[in-house]
Amino acid sequence: MHQEYQAFETLKRHQATLHNTVELASGVRLAAWSNKHDCITQENPSHHTLSLYTADGYESYHKTRSGWQNGGGPDRFCIMPKESVSSWDIRDDLSFVHLYCTDAHLRQLVEQTWDRSPAAINVEECIFDENPQITLLYRQFLLRCQWQEPSDQLILSSAANMLMTHMLTRYTQLQWALPQIRGGLAPVVLKRVVEFIQNHLAQPLQLADLASLAGLSEFHFARMFRQSTGIAPHQFVMQARIEHAEALLRSSTMPLIDIALECGFSSASHFSHRFKAMRGVTPSILRQEQKI
Repeated sequence: MHQEYQAFETLKRHQATLHNTVELASGVRLAAWSNKHDCITQENPSHHTLSLYTADGYESYHKTRSGWQNGGGPDRFCIMPKESVSSWDIRDDLSFVHLYCTDAHLRQLVEQTWDRSPAAINVEECIFDENPQITLLYRQFLLRCQWQEPSDQLILSSAANMLMTHMLTRYTQLQWALPQIRGGLAPVVLKRVVEFIQNHLAQPLQLADLASLAGLSEFHFARMFRQSTGIAPHQFVMQARIEHAEALLRSSTMPLIDIALECGFSSASHFSHRFKAMRGVTPSILRQEQKI
């Protein structure tokens, strides 16, 4: 179901340029923007916004009770909670990425992760702050993915969940420690999940789908899966896609685009990029070497 986000729509009506956006299966939205010489007021949105400055932003001013103050720059982040009012004066270049989520998304994450249901979730406002984990999740995971690429949907949803979990544990009144996970998946459950992955490599697999197969929350599944396999679910899936692609390259004459599609990549170029990153050569070079 499509989710409307007021902050997203407000920026579209101003001078901000939208470079990329994707709505995940959960309804959480990501958006990459740039802006310059613009004044914006976000009024009482019904959702939360987690923003990371990715470039510039040194002349971004936020209105406070004591006047306009700046403190922006690359890797500074802002949290704008629901029902808050924030005014901004963007006086020079700024590039940033937003994650939009609702109370419903956070509550579902809390209930799945801690098996508890808080009376309320009070998200703190943060302006021009720094947090290495937020920067890492954005830059190493979200910004390195192709948002429209089906094969990247698993890592996008995983990183978005980790961002929201971090926000819950650091920037709400809950401050709950993450549950300790001991032990991996039961062998029969792991076998069921692995077989599902192998049989659905052409599809945009989601963390929620894999967790549902195991009868676990996404949080518990991801950690138990890593205990069992030594790698995260998104790494396992990408490894499986590349292994299947390599087998097809070595044993068939299928066109590269057909192999890409069968392994869950939407284009030959993205398939080639991922394959080279993991195997050191492009699919076409590997196929040529087979003929020698």
